[in-house]
Amino acid sequence: MARTKQATPLRRETSSEYFSIHDRTPRKAELSPNGDTGAQAILAKATPQPDNTIIQLVIAVAGIYGSFLTWAYLQEKLTTTPHGPSGERFHYPVFLLTIQSTFAVLTGYLYLLFRTPRGQPHPPIFPTRAILPPLLLVAFTSALAAPFGYASLSHIDYITFILAKSCKLLPVMALHVTVFRRRYPLYKYLVVAAVTAGVAVFTLHSGSKKQGGRRAANSGQTSWGMLLLAINLLFDGLTNSTQDYIFQTFRAYTGPQMMCANNLLSTLLTAGYLVLSPWLVRTGLGEWLGMDAAGSAGELTSALAFLRRYPGVWGDVLGFAACGAVGQVFICEFHRPSPP
Repeated sequence: MARTKQATPLRRETSSEYFSIHDRTPRKAELSPNGDTGAQAILAKATPQPDNTIIQLVIAVAGIYGSFLTWAYLQEKLTTTPHGPSGERFHYPVFLLTIQSTFAVLTGYLYLLFRTPRGQPHPPIFPTRAILPPLLLVAFTSALAAPFGYASLSHIDYITFILAKSCKLLPVMALHVTVFRRRYPLYKYLVVAAVTAGVAVFTLHSGSKKQGGRRAANSGQTSWGMLLLAINLLFDGLTNSTQDYIFQTFRAYTGPQMMCANNLLSTLLTAGYLVLSPWLVRTGLGEWLGMDAAGSAGELTSALAFLRRYPGVWGDVLGFAACGAVGQVFICEFHRPSPP
């Protein structure tokens, strides 16, 4: 008589409604190469790594303040220090801006290479043609803002200039609302209004104490200086709001790419102005803009001649450019756009 095969007894499986595959005891095949079970490997991966965000934030903030406080000191020193028996002063803002943007291009490119993971090609500075118009607008407005700011210093004191620049939140928010149709919660409007009002009250109060009897005599010059400063703030606000628009529209675009592109385009624009300034200064437009203040030979030739007469000024010029470039790197570290 042939033997019959014994039927396999029924086994009760746990319901997947309450248990998942990760709840079962792992088989030998599920062991990781180092002998840990799959569940242990998952727990090891889930172990939080030490967070260096606070340290990076402190370093970035310290770098921003250190760089731009030194940058502001050198800017004031350059524009207010008399040189020689005639008391000549350095008043070549476009030349100074060109040196700074050139430094920033080189620094930004090194920063871009440093931020690119090893073994990967660095991202292009201009990834698409569609990004060129807003980048050109940023370069144009940033190149125009500096000369208006320097010109305002001839009519207002430096403390007023710095305090007014602290109100940059107002034009940035206004341009976001009017041009880019962006809306903010009510508390942000209140914060910006409170900060702007506080700075304005402090400026007016300190100015009334210092200038007193000279107010009537200098009111016209001060008004002209405030107008130039307002134009500077408008261009600054348009620059910042357009940069925000670029980061929101082109989500893969990063701070190092923006730093390289913006400073490269700014260098081309300001260098073109310096080359054409000997011709522009002889036109009616140049006279109306006050370009003859730099001399009939143009700003580039006049600035180089000034530096030949006083070579020690080169140290302040290069220090100013280096501080501005390093400050931009710290800003990119502090405000790195989130990945797409």
